[in-house]
Amino acid sequence: VQLQASGGGLVQAGGSLRLSCAASGTVFSIDLMGWYRQAPGKQRELVATIITGGTTNYANSVKGRFIISKDGAKNTVYLQMNGLKLDDTAVYYCYARHNGVASWGQGTLVTVSS
Repeated sequence: VQLQASGGGLVQAGGSLRLSCAASGTVFSIDLMGWYRQAPGKQRELVATIITGGTTNYANSVKGRFIISKDGAKNTVYLQMNGLKLDDTAVYYCYARHNGVASWGQGTLVTVSS
């Protein structure tokens, strides 16, 4: 499985961005996709995940602001980020789990300015 993430950029606090992650390869084996992020000097942390059946999971810090969704026909997962805060600044990584194996995208930088 290969993952191609896009959509990062510079946004003012309170603004919105949408990240996309397109999967290719043996996509039929994927049972979970999601987003992690890593801020400077911090460990990588979970942001949100979505399983094949559609159930979602969010970090407490983004609940009510971020929405993860998927388009099965396009093998693409989206992360709609609203009400962005300075603390959301990080490199965001797309993630997929398939047959118990993890695959990661290349990361996309999100910078929130005041």
